[in-house]
Amino acid sequence: MTAIKYCIISLITILLFILNIYIGSVDIPIAEVTTILFSGISDAEVSSPLHFIILGSRLPQAVTALLAGAALTISGLLLQTAFRNPLAGPSILGISSGAGLGVAFVMLFLGGTVTAAGVTWGGYVAILAGAFIGSLVVMGILLLFSVWLKNDMMLLITGILVGYLTSSIITLLNAASTAEGIQSYTIWGMGSFAGVSTAQLPLFSILAAVGIILALLLAKPLNVILLGENYAQSLGVDMHIVRNILLIATGILTAVITAFCGPISFIGLAVPHIVRMIFGVSDHRILLPGCILTGGAVALLCNLLCLIPGNFILPLNGVTPLIGVPVILYVIFKGRKFRR
Repeated sequence: MTAIKYCIISLITILLFILNIYIGSVDIPIAEVTTILFSGISDAEVSSPLHFIILGSRLPQAVTALLAGAALTISGLLLQTAFRNPLAGPSILGISSGAGLGVAFVMLFLGGTVTAAGVTWGGYVAILAGAFIGSLVVMGILLLFSVWLKNDMMLLITGILVGYLTSSIITLLNAASTAEGIQSYTIWGMGSFAGVSTAQLPLFSILAAVGIILALLLAKPLNVILLGENYAQSLGVDMHIVRNILLIATGILTAVITAFCGPISFIGLAVPHIVRMIFGVSDHRILLPGCILTGGAVALLCNLLCLIPGNFILPLNGVTPLIGVPVILYVIFKGRKFRR
């Protein structure tokens, strides 16, 4: 039965991936899109507007959505299992907030440019650098605290506090910034899968793959952790090492996706619950591959929903709550226990 579910989700994901290439804000005939995808292309054709839309915009955007959805969903599953909290997500430890602080520092304080070793970076490169550095700094702080805090709940609370602190600093930067800087930061904060270009796609894919592979290596330890921390330690599982690898994996995945796509809400929080509902198991050897497929499918669906108006594109973070909020409400009410 599990294999059948994998096949169905895989087919849905493939269908949504194809639709993301064939459907867009620009109306292009199906035959024309097919010809561009499968025919030989000369240098002159590559530079044409239609070829750029299909191969330079829609295809990288679909691949980005697929990888981002998988990465965020896996991050959410790892955190929910490790902290035994159904409402834990990639942003709960403050890593997304750290990326937001890095971008705010670049846009609002440095005027959109970063200078290092006599080299000045501007535009999108500076934004990516700021987001990635901010995420890694917060992840480093959490790893440092994990040495002192042996309790998972205390580390979770520390992450929430770090998130509040970074949000406060961002608010102060906004107050001292120009209108143009605030507008640029607001647009980045809306989230988008369209920010990864063809040239950036290999780096994005490699970094996301590294985080996903690290997460897959945690399948067996996470299954043992489900039975209780004391039981896991009695079986020889070093909880400190597992927790650090988990933080590194979720840190890499969250940092990469936030740096390239902006802070994307609800996918990492809600989709792991959808995966559990679909498969009806707690075995991470089944759930982790399910998260890769389902997370990618949900992200591709959200990307399609952004194109519904036709004449303009909806912000991604305006669409993801439409799927995420009902799922979270279902989880909350399902787990609610009434006491006399």
